[in-house]
Amino acid sequence: MTTSAVRSILATVVLCAVSLGSQAQDAPPPATDPAQFQSCLRNLQGSAAFKTITPATFANNTAGLQPDPSVLVALNHQPEFSIPVWDYMAMLVDKERIANGRAAFVKWHDVLERIRQQIGVDPAVVTGVWGVESNFGQNLGGRPLVRSLATLSCFGRRQSYFRGEFAAALRILQEGQIPPDKLNGSWAGAFGQTQFMPSTFFRNAVDFDGDGRRDIVDSVPDALASTAQFLKNAGYRSGEPWGFEVKLPPGFDTTGAGRKNKRPMESWRRAGVTLVDGRPLPDTLPSAGLLIPAAGGPTFLVGRNFDALYSYNASENYALAIALLSDMIAHPDRAVVVVTPWPTDDPGLSRAENRELQQRLAARGYDVGTVDGMIGTQTRAAIKQAQQRLGMQPTGRAGQKLLRALQP
Repeated sequence: MTTSAVRSILATVVLCAVSLGSQAQDAPPPATDPAQFQSCLRNLQGSAAFKTITPATFANNTAGLQPDPSVLVALNHQPEFSIPVWDYMAMLVDKERIANGRAAFVKWHDVLERIRQQIGVDPAVVTGVWGVESNFGQNLGGRPLVRSLATLSCFGRRQSYFRGEFAAALRILQEGQIPPDKLNGSWAGAFGQTQFMPSTFFRNAVDFDGDGRRDIVDSVPDALASTAQFLKNAGYRSGEPWGFEVKLPPGFDTTGAGRKNKRPMESWRRAGVTLVDGRPLPDTLPSAGLLIPAAGGPTFLVGRNFDALYSYNASENYALAIALLSDMIAHPDRAVVVVTPWPTDDPGLSRAENRELQQRLAARGYDVGTVDGMIGTQTRAAIKQAQQRLGMQPTGRAGQKLLRALQP
């Protein structure tokens, strides 16, 4: 997860997970010649990238293997539906995920505290990553990694990158870290409770439950500790917050805003920036950058730990979702995710509201596919049809206005 290639890939994975859900994409799969695939596999076996993989490991895991053209559809898919930040947050930091996160935080309290003591990462932050990446282990992905990565190693773009991941996946099996029937994940090869790429596994995974394996699939302690280790390796600083929502003074010049342009906290105080409730900025961060996800909406001062979250998946919205979810998990008395409203007159929908929207569309005869709270291609097509009939702009976007229009 540290190269630009995997950052781009995994940012797309998260975007597709939010916007497309589990529904099939419309594009037909490209042709994948089986003979070409087998020839490619033979060449890979003798290449430098696979020098640590024994012939038996390679043969046992590729015998009879057929390519999966659907992963190439996902690789080439450019989502046409741009997700506003308020839609992104509405789905990733909704009441369900917050409640599940608080329950998981309590259930795994002892493990999370040991992680804090030994690795130095805040338990709520680790729990937040877990919630965004796999909904606390509920959505691990069901594609066999060997098949997906072998296909991506032989067809399509970024073959060189995927060959390294394919070799790393085979090494995981060769070492007996994960059983073959458990090594499943996303189309791009991310797997486990917090969705590591195979190469990321070898850089960060730890055996925290002491059974001799780094099992980030079935061992929650291993998965959570490995996530903490990733963040620590990415520069996470123990005892510092990721940041906080702030209020800018009238007429504040936002030129040069950005998480990378960090200034000492005293500089922000002199400029008139306060916490969102008007209190003075605390001294819990040595320096911070000004993050403005949407003009006219909430603003945040973010520190080094926000950058560590960003390194997990190169998206500021993604990092902010984890940050806000972790705050809500850590503070059960907190009533709102952000104080400042997002700059829209049509807020986004939670997953529960998305399910209600799908149910109401289906009841009116629209084909929404699976009623799962994920707005995929079929649901968006149904939304467009409904919007046209209601005299609304047919954007295909699920929002509060459409939901209210469909309610009795």
